[in-house]
Amino acid sequence: MFPRLPQDVLSAILGTMMPPGFNDDDDNFKDANKTYSTNVRGDFKCNNPSYGLALPSKTAAWSSKKVAIVIRRYPNNEYNAAVYYQRCRSCDKLGVLDLDDTSYVDRVAYRLRKWAGVEMELPPYDGKQGPPHKRELCEGCKAGYCQKGSLEDED
Repeated sequence: MFPRLPQDVLSAILGTMMPPGFNDDDDNFKDANKTYSTNVRGDFKCNNPSYGLALPSKTAAWSSKKVAIVIRRYPNNEYNAAVYYQRCRSCDKLGVLDLDDTSYVDRVAYRLRKWAGVEMELPPYDGKQGPPHKRELCEGCKAGYCQKGSLEDED
């Protein structure tokens, strides 16, 4: 979870709905009354000194338009959003994520407004494809929350 961003989410929904609180208990997902899986953008770097930050290479860093998140709403007007990391294809260790804050705030704010019944237009979709999604390296796929599907769905 990215607890530094709830204020940005609140600013994005200000004046459109009753502001929700942020539930920072990431183990409390079973109490959620609504969940929604989506994805955001981000850049990853490998944290393994053998492959990543110490050596410049194409495998040391990657961008993704399919960083899985699951947004949860709780009965007491609280929410949270869990962000799932991706693994390095060279060493299979979790990458260090530099989250695209704008895509995160836009997606979370949109979902909270939608759940609150706020009428709005669909957000713009640029249709540009990112690099191929590697399901075996995506923690969101493994947990069943990635829109690209779980490992069992892979052809």
